[in-house]
Amino acid sequence: MRAIFEVWPALEERVPWVELGHFPTPIESLDAALDDIAGGQGRAWVKRDDRTSPIYGGNKVRTLEVLFGDAISKGATHIYSTGAFGSNHATATVLHAPAAGLKPGAVLFPQPRSDTAVANLKAILQARPQLLALPHWSTLPIGIWAARRRHGAGGRSAVMVPGGATPLGGLGYVSAGLELAMQVRDGAAPAPKEIIVGVGSTCTTAGLLVGLHHAARQNIGWTTAPNVRAVRVTPWPVTSRRRIAWLARKVSLLLADLLGDPQAQIAYKTLLGSLQVDGRFLGKGYGFPTEGGHEAIARFERLDGLKLDTTYSAKAAAAVVDAVKGQERGPLLYWATKSTAPLPEGDPDALAQAPWLMRRWLGSV
Repeated sequence: MRAIFEVWPALEERVPWVELGHFPTPIESLDAALDDIAGGQGRAWVKRDDRTSPIYGGNKVRTLEVLFGDAISKGATHIYSTGAFGSNHATATVLHAPAAGLKPGAVLFPQPRSDTAVANLKAILQARPQLLALPHWSTLPIGIWAARRRHGAGGRSAVMVPGGATPLGGLGYVSAGLELAMQVRDGAAPAPKEIIVGVGSTCTTAGLLVGLHHAARQNIGWTTAPNVRAVRVTPWPVTSRRRIAWLARKVSLLLADLLGDPQAQIAYKTLLGSLQVDGRFLGKGYGFPTEGGHEAIARFERLDGLKLDTTYSAKAAAAVVDAVKGQERGPLLYWATKSTAPLPEGDPDALAQAPWLMRRWLGSV
């Protein structure tokens, strides 16, 4: 059972939900990655959401459980993700949708090339979803409009915004925050003073904020919500601190409405007060690797199967390394958001049939 339903059983009948992941995900010590840094012992932990599913893990699985459920409840037969060519959300969508009885699609635009982005796009193509390849991110509204008009006869398409960053999508990480609190309560790890997580489309951070505060209200794991340090992997204004807190506020309002309890709302100022946005590790921008990220990748490879990527998880991990080097007070908890599940092997025929823009981006034309 998902943690959100353990806390509020009435929601199970009010929120359509498709179970895709394996929860709770484990919490592990980061000592092995940080043992050579003075004061590092016992000060940092990791929440292994890279292991949410052996099909494709990471943070997107929690969001898709809610969004798939909602799409199915509204009669959708096709589900479209939107984002960049190497989008984790798109990869998770096309690999998990068949298990939910949905036909996958993706509306994608180019991004800076990286090994992870290339591997993700090849996995997307392997699944042979319905594809719309856009020339630039600014044309995304047109792509979303086009996807929504598809499958009119005998089918209906649902189109998700990038990262599933809606109040409904945020419920997946409300559950994650409660899950963490229950693990702390049960002795899996100490209550963190601060949680460090990468922030891109903002859905994970917004939902997590709400879940952490509700755990504090119910005295699950802690009585004061941990601070959340969201490390930018996409630039301002997408990852504006106020924008993240405003989405969290909307998640809170939706939850209160579903519960029929106005007291379940969490004030915007309360959410904003426990959120810090850290842009020091972004580097040249989205998709560009950083020196600190490469150091974090090397360090975290000492842990069982925790392979980071330069676009997302390494930048947040670099913030953890920096915090421990600076002897910041702990315990710290790093939230691993990038899947470490093996991707399907590439199919040359699927690559050959890809839209020309994607083949050019991959360097195959």
